Amino acid sequence: MSVLYVSPESPWWIAAGAQAILTLHIGGGSVGIVSGMVALLARKRARLHRIAGTVFFVSMLVMAGIGAAASPFLPVPEMANVAAGVLTIYLVATSWMAIRRKDGRSGRFEVVALAVVLGVVASGLMFMRMASQSPTGTVANTPPQAFVVFVIVGSIAAIGDLRVVLRGGISGAARIARHLWRMCLALTIASGSFFLGQQKVMPAFMRGSPWLFVPVLVPLLLMLFWLVRVRVANWHGKRMVSTRAAATGLASPRRAGEAS
Repeated sequence: MSVLYVSPESPWWIAAGAQAILTLHIGGGSVGIVSGMVALLARKRARLHRIAGTVFFVSMLVMAGIGAAASPFLPVPEMANVAAGVLTIYLVATSWMAIRRKDGRSGRFEVVALAVVLGVVASGLMFMRMASQSPTGTVANTPPQAFVVFVIVGSIAAIGDLRVVLRGGISGAARIARHLWRMCLALTIASGSFFLGQQKVMPAFMRGSPWLFVPVLVPLLLMLFWLVRVRVANWHGKRMVSTRAAATGLASPRRAGEAS
């Protein structure tokens, strides 16, 4: 969504409002991409990581919320943006709550989140069916293939939500992994929407360049790196042991001997 059409006969305040909405949408997405990358690269649990994560959370909600709300009312409705916006809000919100929750805790939020993502999956399937039965093979100029990713991602996320609800929460590495992959996927959606979906606003020499795929793929590669480190290498468990040892003043046998 790079342009909001306003009739020349419209009052000045409508034009100003449309420009403000567009600025907030683009600004939120830009700040979200930058802060998301900072959060991924910063030392985990450090102050910079927490600040960047908070900025990412707020800016992505602004960007995705405006995109999802405004896309159906564009001169050419962009239904794929509606699905992308709602899914991004869901991913960011559940990622944020995963890290805010204490181990083994869940509540109404997770139940509502499950209902939302099931709605995304159902909408994606509905739009795919509408597009396949349309004379043009699209729905609002969007082919059915565009909704496949939302159905797949939404289904995977729904399974995770259902497990959290049934178990009454998750803990340890599983909770960190839930936070991680949802945040990274939301960042990937934002990066793809900007670098691949808004090439018309970029300089001519950049349009169609394969280098535009780099900022889209980087969050996915970092996601895989951290998931392996958290789930396979037990990074989270080792950090917890190290933190508790430091907090209680424990020292290794060798250091204890040296100290004595």
